[in-house]
Amino acid sequence: MLTKAFIPYKGYYSSPFAKWQGSYANDHSIVLGSQTAGNWLTKKNISPDSFDYLILGATVGQPHIFYGGPWASALIGARDIPGFMISQACSTSTTVIFQAAVGIETGLYRQVFTLMTDKCSNGPHTIWPNPNGPGGQVISENWVMDQFNNDPWAKNAMIQTAENVAKEAGVTRQECDDVALRRYEQYLDALANDREFQKKYMFPVTIALSRKKTIQIDADEGVLPTTRQGLESLRPVLPDGSHTFGSQTHPADGNCGLIVTTRQKAQALSQDPSKDAQVISYGFSRAKKGFMAMAVVPAAQMALDRAGITIQDVKVIKTHNPFAANDIYLARQMNIDVNSFNNFGSSLIFGHPQAPTAGRLIIEGIEELADMGGGYMLFTGCAAGDTGAALILKIGA
Repeated sequence: MLTKAFIPYKGYYSSPFAKWQGSYANDHSIVLGSQTAGNWLTKKNISPDSFDYLILGATVGQPHIFYGGPWASALIGARDIPGFMISQACSTSTTVIFQAAVGIETGLYRQVFTLMTDKCSNGPHTIWPNPNGPGGQVISENWVMDQFNNDPWAKNAMIQTAENVAKEAGVTRQECDDVALRRYEQYLDALANDREFQKKYMFPVTIALSRKKTIQIDADEGVLPTTRQGLESLRPVLPDGSHTFGSQTHPADGNCGLIVTTRQKAQALSQDPSKDAQVISYGFSRAKKGFMAMAVVPAAQMALDRAGITIQDVKVIKTHNPFAANDIYLARQMNIDVNSFNNFGSSLIFGHPQAPTAGRLIIEGIEELADMGGGYMLFTGCAAGDTGAALILKIGA
């Protein structure tokens, strides 16, 4: 259990997410994320010099990613501080925030900026020399698509892991469609009253089309309307499977940032110190081979146990749910209503840029919890390699 690490209320932002090959497709994700973070810091009147470290979360290769952390530090304006990079698929944000919190807890850091940024668009195509191959033919890899389609250990695609869990747990096509429709309806709640909820944390992204022309992206791009009739008309992705393209997430691009600091510094930065979020605990797990969706449960239970609470003590639950089976399995195992969590949306609906995915969900959870008067929040999600990671945060005494 942690006691010293805090996220100041409003000390965070998330960009809108854009479906891959959309508005962010041609921008370098680290440069775009750093520029967006720098613009946000300027608007918040927070000096980049107030940070003594930066932790970068990124998973899809970009030019000069070798310099990732310190380059991002310089780009946000913190030119004199170091940084390092964490890449842990969709657990990246969860682990970045926890590592920052551990640094605060031990006194290693005083104030950390965490920046998570990725784009699935235009992913790199990597080649390696292979002198012993036929004619010296190279070994090649499509950085994004090959990872979706082939776990080198489990020897299956991401969608297959979801179907493995659905089959073993008896999750039906109807249940997956029901959850997908419910999650879309929850996302619509975030758009109500001219996007009142999203505007609590979402920060626009400026895209340069030329030296003289820019555009500003204010809201999510590429979220498709979901209806009962539309879901029922779709075929399963895999033969006889429970998931269609309507009950799984889509690749996306985006970025987010959070400040992790001491209680005293959080209060100085906070818009309302009574709503500052304390980082309480972290959990991790690895499910059996090829059953990724199961990993959300032991990760969540570890975080709960380390916090000394039960699921009944939690007011807000947010999950990274690339497949509807994730939430169905979690709800069954933890004896909760599958319709009662992921209010205001989830990655199933607004997309999956990998590194910032959990970060946005955690930010949304903080805002929802603050509006409810405080208490405990649980985030849990799965990630490549049949792994999972979870965080417990708390607002209030």
